[in-house]
Amino acid sequence: MSQTPQATDALLVQAHAPAGHAADFSAMLAQLPATAGLAAKPARAAFNKAQGIFYGYLFLDQRTALGPSAAQALESSLHKHWPGLQDLNISRLERVFDTPGASASATPVFHYVVEMDPEAGWMPELSAWYDTEHMPGLAKVTGCIRASRFLNHDHGPLSLACYDLVSEETLGSPPWLAVRGTEWSSRMRPRFTNTRRTMFEVLPLSR
Repeated sequence: MSQTPQATDALLVQAHAPAGHAADFSAMLAQLPATAGLAAKPARAAFNKAQGIFYGYLFLDQRTALGPSAAQALESSLHKHWPGLQDLNISRLERVFDTPGASASATPVFHYVVEMDPEAGWMPELSAWYDTEHMPGLAKVTGCIRASRFLNHDHGPLSLACYDLVSEETLGSPPWLAVRGTEWSSRMRPRFTNTRRTMFEVLPLSR
């Protein structure tokens, strides 16, 4: 966790809980702005049933320099109000890429996340590849609603790329695989370390 203030566009809430706590997680996200005293709004709640993992994103109204104490205090407060959520972590996210996808008008059903730490010395080229070839290419694939990438300044891995999707099958479609199969992609993917790839189902947000 970085101990200095970091440019923050969103807060990522991660927790483990049984599927029966999905409504609790959505309710927590809805109340989070008031709890945190931040000008923000919940944008996405998602759940991976096989692993019992919840991810939620709270987007700040504007980029803000936040110190680690803000996330830590929020974690402590949420532990008291939602004891059923285990392994609760809140991370500051800095947005480095964001674009609507080919299916931007569709309703998200799945949320696919790729997290990784770059191999030492490879961050500049990995960032260039991600933000100029890989993510723009995947965003153009039918079935992709939005493609975004963040730097996670707290509970890493450092790079978090995420895609709102119409269907899980989007990942296996020929256009998607073509983007993943470029020569540049072949050189960059071995430079991923601590890699996590997770498919989530999108949850309805409480209002």
